[in-house]
Amino acid sequence: MKTLVCISPGQFEYGDIPQPELQANHALIKIKRIGICGTDLHAYEGTQPFFNYPRILGHELSGELVDFDNAPGFEKGEAVSIVPYFSCGTCIACRRGKPNCCTDIKVFGVHIDGGMKEYISVPSRYLLHGEGLSFDELALVEPLAIGAHGVRRADVQSGDYVLVIGAGPIGLGTMEFARIAGAKVIALDVNEVRLDFCRKHLNVHATVNAMDSNVADQLKEITGGDMPTAVIDATGNLRAINNGINYLAHGGNYVLIGLQKEPFSFSHPEFHKRETTLMSSRNATREDFEHVIKSMKAGLVNPKTYITHTVSFDEVKDNFESWLDPKTGVIKAMVHL
Repeated sequence: MKTLVCISPGQFEYGDIPQPELQANHALIKIKRIGICGTDLHAYEGTQPFFNYPRILGHELSGELVDFDNAPGFEKGEAVSIVPYFSCGTCIACRRGKPNCCTDIKVFGVHIDGGMKEYISVPSRYLLHGEGLSFDELALVEPLAIGAHGVRRADVQSGDYVLVIGAGPIGLGTMEFARIAGAKVIALDVNEVRLDFCRKHLNVHATVNAMDSNVADQLKEITGGDMPTAVIDATGNLRAINNGINYLAHGGNYVLIGLQKEPFSFSHPEFHKRETTLMSSRNATREDFEHVIKSMKAGLVNPKTYITHTVSFDEVKDNFESWLDPKTGVIKAMVHL
């Protein structure tokens, strides 16, 4: 079967490998869609932490269930997606119900080879029912679950002002689920095209350009002088992370979904006087995936809004680098097999 391997930063190669055979407690899936995410782009750039080469990318997936062992309730031929975070089940995090940050986690397409191939074999316990959603919709469940998990970490309540820094795919999903939680969402980004997208398609409460000299003043005005009670960074940009503390209300929660390699730093007095709660948000749990699927089915999220570019599997290598350029306007590229 055909596969696409990221050999090293900036280098893809198509290859041919044997089709996987059914193993005990595993499922075989014929891949239909692969969403391209920031993790894939950063891996191609060589800026992705926790990453080694060569690697088959791809963890935003949907497909047809071909065969399985020990997957009660599933049927051959049904549309499925997966939870792509394979956990040990026995470490302290897993025992405490946090398999998303397992001490020995293997993220499909990051720590182990992923879904940029015609067929995959995954442990059956990570299967997700399609629930009548399309292949395009199912391939978008994972990135939306990342945002849903960040919102849950931030303990967003109805009526809260929530600032989401970064209007990339993860940030947009975070805005969606903050809105679903009843928050008044403020989008902060340097890209006016992305901010316009937020205004037109996500029904955000307000937008602010991060390049403005008076961001804090604008946020104070928007929130009636209070500032946002939750700030969620979805950029992974060091400057954005360091600045985010200045936009947070006293007593608020600061959540970092975005990830980068360098140390970050805050003014201790600014951090302390707010009695800031600082936390990371890593991956997502099955609960988040199920929340996303239910929200899609209820019409609270229109995932097709995000898909701006569509290519066949054979076209990925030639198009991938262009998706790094903001001028292409890509929000979500979707690969068809």
